[in-house]
Amino acid sequence: MKLRIIAFIGLLLCVVVVSCQSDAEQDFKRYYTGGAAIYKSKCQNCHGAKGEGLLNLIPPLTDTAYLKKNKAKLGCFIKYGIKETIITINGKAYEGAMPANVDLTAIEIAKLLTYVGNSFGNKMGTIAFEEADADLAKCK
Repeated sequence: MKLRIIAFIGLLLCVVVVSCQSDAEQDFKRYYTGGAAIYKSKCQNCHGAKGEGLLNLIPPLTDTAYLKKNKAKLGCFIKYGIKETIITINGKAYEGAMPANVDLTAIEIAKLLTYVGNSFGNKMGTIAFEEADADLAKCK
C-alpha cells in the first residue's frame, strides 16, 4: 500500500513538473528532439556525431560565429546545398559541395536548425517554423 502511495505521489510530481514548462520550452524540446532525428539520418554521416566535420572536406558545425553570421542562409544551405568549392569556417577553408536536401520541409529544416544551433557548443535558441519558412522564401 505504501508503495502505491509513493508511486502515485511520484507520478503526480512528474505531471506537475511537465505542466509547469512554458509553451516556449515545450516547443524548443519538440524542435530539438525532432531535429536530432533528422540530423542523425541526413547530416551525421558527413558532419559527424559531434558536428566535427571531416578533414578539409566537410566543415564542422561547431563554429557559433559562422552559424550566427549566416543564420538567414542556413536553411537555404540545407535545402538547396552549397555549390561553392571553398567555404571558410573558423579561419579554415573547406573544399567540396554540400548536397541538396530538397525533400525536407520548412518545419523539418526549422527543427534541424534548432538542433544544430543548440548542439556542438552552439546556443542559438529555437529556430521557429515561421523564421525558417521566411528564410527559405529568400533563397536564390
